[in-house]
Amino acid sequence: MDDLSRQLFEKACALIPGGVNSPVRACHNVDSLPLFIAEAHGCRLTDVDGREYIDFVLSWGPMILGHDEPSVTAALREAVGRGTSYGAPCPDEVTLAAEVVAAMPGLEMVRMVNSGTEATMSALRLARGVTKRHKVLKFIGCYHGHADPFLAAAGSGVATFSIPGTPGVPPAVVADTLLAPYNDLDAVKECFARHGADIAAIIVEPVAANMGLVPPLPGFLEGLRLLADQYGSLLIFDEVITGFRAAFGGAQARFNIDPDLTTFGKIIGGGLPVGAFGGKRRFMEHVAPQGEVYQAGTLSGNPLAMAAGLATLRKLKTLDYAALEARTRAFAEALRDILRAKGVPVQMPTLASMFCPFFSEAPVTNFVQAQACDQKLFTSFYKQMRAQGIYLAPSGFETGMVSFVHSDDDFNRALDAARKVLF
Repeated sequence: MDDLSRQLFEKACALIPGGVNSPVRACHNVDSLPLFIAEAHGCRLTDVDGREYIDFVLSWGPMILGHDEPSVTAALREAVGRGTSYGAPCPDEVTLAAEVVAAMPGLEMVRMVNSGTEATMSALRLARGVTKRHKVLKFIGCYHGHADPFLAAAGSGVATFSIPGTPGVPPAVVADTLLAPYNDLDAVKECFARHGADIAAIIVEPVAANMGLVPPLPGFLEGLRLLADQYGSLLIFDEVITGFRAAFGGAQARFNIDPDLTTFGKIIGGGLPVGAFGGKRRFMEHVAPQGEVYQAGTLSGNPLAMAAGLATLRKLKTLDYAALEARTRAFAEALRDILRAKGVPVQMPTLASMFCPFFSEAPVTNFVQAQACDQKLFTSFYKQMRAQGIYLAPSGFETGMVSFVHSDDDFNRALDAARKVLF
């Protein structure tokens, strides 16, 4: 590791817990120290020591247009000149709400918030308020932010650091969180048979992307929709990652499933701190001040995030998602073939512009199988790719991301780097 990143990390460790402001960034799981990034343009990052990297993390997903996309940057510069925060409504929040509602089949109304965690927390509160029930069913290894009820058997950083249970969360808070394996519809049916009258909501990543990338098996999402209808529970799609990435209309459009509520993350703000939750009018009308379920935020509808979000969605509407998916699949399959030729067992699932290397003999369909993958092989792969200027997520439980600005040359450079990896 170069000098300035190391010096900054050492200083940060004295000031910030673990030296980072989000745990996975610490790179502990891949036996590395974090890189400190100085700037980003297109699909390239430059660290503080001047080294350039091809970025397959993309701020954990939202930079689908690439960094510093000209129309988004121009919208931000113009918005800054009008002030950075009002604590009052602004025109762009109405326009962005209209764009999000128009894009997503399951939405009739939407409320802007400040993060994906805030969105999922608020959606659950709304589901409980509407149904007058307390229990929520989530899936083992799915990550819905760090609100207390969702930290039971969570993926992403919780899985990366193998944190047991939910330290700091009172047992009573997670007592109403029910768990089932992702892609196991029989387990969900059994859970509803026992607790159906008390389940306010099912919350699911329609494409699990916080245990690595695990697409839904045929019939799984359809089965969740039927069970929610049968028992009077709400189906919440957590589209913080898949929204505007699995398709312009999200996973709900891709799989033709109609959720009751949906949550979104920073992609709707061009990567700025923002989130949203929305859904059917009959449920969203329960949110204060129109209804009795309270949710608030001084920075909600922040004018900078709204301007960046509008520019992002307007650009995305003009782009060819199918072409990006085909390019991502071709890249991922070539990467898989290179690694398999080295004699290592590897699976490389892809969906839309997402991919994931699982060092496993068999396909991965749930979190237990993801945990069984060879993390030592992943660590070796990560470190050698990073040393060659390829920036991957520093955890085997995260998903690789591709942007519309990744070129064939970028893919070829990554493939050339993989050819030089030794196991």
